[in-house]
Amino acid sequence: MRAAIDAGKRIQVIACETRPFLQGARLTAWELKKDRIPVTLITDNMAGHLMQRERVSCVIVGTDRTAANGDVANKIGTYPLAVLAHRHAIPFYVAAPLSSIDFACPNGDKIPIEERPVREVTHVLGRQIAPSGIRVLNPAFDVTPNELVTAIVTERGIARQPLGRTLRRLVEGAPAKPERKAEARRMRARRR
Repeated sequence: MRAAIDAGKRIQVIACETRPFLQGARLTAWELKKDRIPVTLITDNMAGHLMQRERVSCVIVGTDRTAANGDVANKIGTYPLAVLAHRHAIPFYVAAPLSSIDFACPNGDKIPIEERPVREVTHVLGRQIAPSGIRVLNPAFDVTPNELVTAIVTERGIARQPLGRTLRRLVEGAPAKPERKAEARRMRARRR
């Protein structure tokens, strides 16, 4: 985003709040504002509405771990964004440092998902908002299957579909060959 601004492009970022720990509201929005990048903060469940109203031109997320086949584990809520982007034929990009790519992990099914403390869901600002004694699930991450990912952007270049092949080329130092015909076919199929 900073590079786009530096290149003179006009962008507007829509940042999800990223419940339950609110990283989007507390960190992403703060960093963007500090860098003078226009940002609008929304609750996580508003993203689909904005996509449906054609107010989103692409989705960019991070990743904590990327499997060899291009499946990506990121903060909980990333997978639904990918599904919504796919439904609305919106490109879904993953910003991934090369250090996050784990070729010893064949696919996202092998990525362990941490369960976070229930208090992150039952309390807000130290105040309990949910009834006592209920069951709570609080996975820290979800896994987005590679077929929902348009491309993975790294410091060495961009890996496009098929991600398993192009990611390996990037990590091994060869430039990733753009698989543009296959990507164009995939985007046309999404629009149908």
